[in-house]
Formats: sequence, structure tokens, C-alpha cells
Amino acid sequence: MAEIKPTSGATQSIATSALRAQQARMRIIAENLANANSTSRTPGGDPYRRQTPVFAPVKVDGGTGVKMVRVEPDRKDFRTEYEPGHPSADATGYVKLPNVDSLIEAMDMKAAQRAYEANLNVIETARAMEMRTLDLLKK
Repeated sequence: MAEIKPTSGATQSIATSALRAQQARMRIIAENLANANSTSRTPGGDPYRRQTPVFAPVKVDGGTGVKMVRVEPDRKDFRTEYEPGHPSADATGYVKLPNVDSLIEAMDMKAAQRAYEANLNVIETARAMEMRTLDLLKK
């Protein structure tokens, strides 16, 4: 069976879908980082729960791109610290803290940035190839 290669327009559509997906991923990571040290407003209540994006393939102009389809909470346990005077402390004096690890979020952000840049390069290269093809056809 012959492999179907995407056209330049399809290549750009695929890369654009990936740009949007990485942009959405970066928004989720930024939200996680912003809430990394938040606590519950009620004693013994649950704090912010880390969010994770879920991606799925999507059909785009002659190819398969990617799309963020939903955001799911990370079910990892909350961290706890003993702070009996804290307004969010439970009856035993422990405060639940978000299950967000800033180092993990920073690494995820770096990976998302690199993927975003790679897809920008794909778009720029496809455009340059189109322009070069047009130049060759003019001769």
C-alpha cells in the first residue's frame, strides 16, 4: 500500500494544530504553577488539584493533527505539612497542599516550548519550500 504524503498546505495545517495544542498545554502548566502553593479556603478542605491536558488525533487538510480534547485532574495524593496554626489546617494540624511539583511543571513547560518552536519551524520551512517552488516555476 502506497504511503500518502501530505501536501504543503496539509503540512502547515498539521503543524498549526500542534501549535494550538502546545499553546493550550502551556496555559494548563501556567495555571498549575500559579496554584502550586495555594491552600483550601476551609479547614481540612482540598486545595488546588494539578490539571493535565489530554490530546487526541484530529483530521486536518489531508492529514492527522492533534487537539487538546479535555483537561483531567491529576489523582496523585496531596502533599501535607504540619502547621496547626494555619487557617486551612485540619483537626490534627495538617494542611493539605496542591499535588503540583514546580520542577515537573517547569520541565513540561520547556518540552511544550520546544514542541511549539519545532512546529513553527515546520511552518516556516514549508512556506520557504513553496516560495522556492514558485520561483523555479517562474523561470
